[in-house]
Amino acid sequence: MKKKGIITVAALLSISLLAGCGSNDSNNSNAGASGDSGASGTASASSGTSGGGSTTLKVWFMGTSDSVEPIAKMYEEKNPGVKVDVQAIPWDAAHDKLLTAVASKEGPDVIQMGTTWIPEFAEAGALLDLAPYIEKDPALKADNFFDGAIQTTQFNGVTVGIPWYVETRALFYRSDLLADVGYPEGPKTWDELKDAAEKLVAKGGKGHYAVNIDAKDQNYLSMFAWQAGSDIIDSNRQPLFNKPEYVEAMNYLNSFYKEKLVPVGSELDTFAAFKDGTLPMFISGPWMIQGVKEKDPEIEGKWTIKTLPANKNNKSLMGGSDLSIFKYSKHPEEAAKFISFMSGMDAQLKYYETSNSLPALKEAWNDSRFTSDPLISAFGEQLKVAVPTPMIAEWEEVSQASVASFEQITIGGADVQSEMDKLNGKIAGILSK
Repeated sequence: MKKKGIITVAALLSISLLAGCGSNDSNNSNAGASGDSGASGTASASSGTSGGGSTTLKVWFMGTSDSVEPIAKMYEEKNPGVKVDVQAIPWDAAHDKLLTAVASKEGPDVIQMGTTWIPEFAEAGALLDLAPYIEKDPALKADNFFDGAIQTTQFNGVTVGIPWYVETRALFYRSDLLADVGYPEGPKTWDELKDAAEKLVAKGGKGHYAVNIDAKDQNYLSMFAWQAGSDIIDSNRQPLFNKPEYVEAMNYLNSFYKEKLVPVGSELDTFAAFKDGTLPMFISGPWMIQGVKEKDPEIEGKWTIKTLPANKNNKSLMGGSDLSIFKYSKHPEEAAKFISFMSGMDAQLKYYETSNSLPALKEAWNDSRFTSDPLISAFGEQLKVAVPTPMIAEWEEVSQASVASFEQITIGGADVQSEMDKLNGKIAGILSK
């Protein structure tokens, strides 16, 4: 999940938060919700406890409340002393709303966090350390979830979230057209991907491409860099953009541009191009499955999905969302119990039913709705080797710089090694601030 342009948490903390960051006493806080539109009809008391001794647990989710409220009601039925107040927040407003909650120390008990937001809010001390709750509750143990999803919950050695749902990217391909060039099961390696791409474009002629590689999306650059063996940024916060592995990935990607094997910009509609064969392969996430089924019914049975082609590995991007406890929650114990429920089998499968979001719980993938669907199960395989982008608060600025450099290569014709040397110096400056 991308974060918005940076009004940093740290800036707001300088106004009102820093004085409280060192305290672990959540009872010194006021955890009231701000009452924006989109809240559910569940009771919304500004204090945590309503009449009759029941607890109101405030939960902020992104998107629409109808995907979460059925699960909240399941929790209430199992926990009659608790009312769950679900507030739905549009993604485009969520980041600023969270900033306001942090600065005011007034917000929810449980927060859905986009994975790329974790470093920013964790660095500010806005999220509770969950280690004590994980220690007590087997349902929260790291082994229950995909390794890459666990990585998104950690910042500077502290666990501040529990995986909620996951996303990754895999290869969609026209199995009929790939069979025509010798790859009925799709390309398995970088060499095969390049060979298939060249043959597809030669066979299709002018106006045909092979695969999408978006120069303006840093996620593509990261995935291919990982596959070449790059860590992008090492454990000492040193950038690796000009090292052989990252340079290899950029040279490989640039070769697709040089040979006109990829569309430039947004000149193609993916669904239409996939249907007519103008773009026989594309890399994307599970959200595209339904779109292909609905918009391209003519090619049913002629396309499928597989894991990404491998170089040294076939790593993909780990995205999705985590659940965190707001540092100033008055009910951290109840919040942890709610998160535990949300991370369990029943809730994970129910959320897939209401939102089509893939479960972070590995055990959930044994359910027949995943094992019997080869399109979805391909993503299950890819998730086993999916990793997040570097968990640093400066990643947004770093990613923008890397995209700008790649455009200098693909559009400006810059030498790859020279451009990566410049980029590495720039990133080193960003990380040393």
